[in-house]
Amino acid sequence: MSEHIAPLKIYFFVFVALMVLTLLTWRISYIDLGQWNTVVALLIAVCKASLVAAFFMHLRWSASVMRLVLFAAIFWLSILISLTIGDIFSRHVLPQPQSWHAAAAITNPSATAQGR
Repeated sequence: MSEHIAPLKIYFFVFVALMVLTLLTWRISYIDLGQWNTVVALLIAVCKASLVAAFFMHLRWSASVMRLVLFAAIFWLSILISLTIGDIFSRHVLPQPQSWHAAAAITNPSATAQGR
C-alpha cells in the first residue's frame, strides 16, 4: 500500500482553519443565541472534527474501507444518541421542590398565620 504524502501547505491551511474555528467558537460563546447556542457549537465542532479526520488522519486519501469504518462508527453513535434521547424524553418529569415557606404553610397553616 502506497502512502500519500500531503504537501506542507495543506497542513498549514488546515491548522489556520482550525484556529479560526476555535476563535469563532470562543466569540460565539459570548453571544446569547438562546436555544441555538448548543447547536452552533456542535456544528463548529463537527467542522473541526471533519478537518482533523480528513487531513491529519489522512482519511481523504485512504481506502474506501477506512471511510466505511468511519461512517459505521458515526452511524452507531447516532443510534446510541437517538436511543438515549428517546429514553430521556419518555421519562416522567419530577415536580420541582417547594420552598421552605411554602412547605411550612402546607404542613402547618397556623404557623404562617402567626407570622413565624
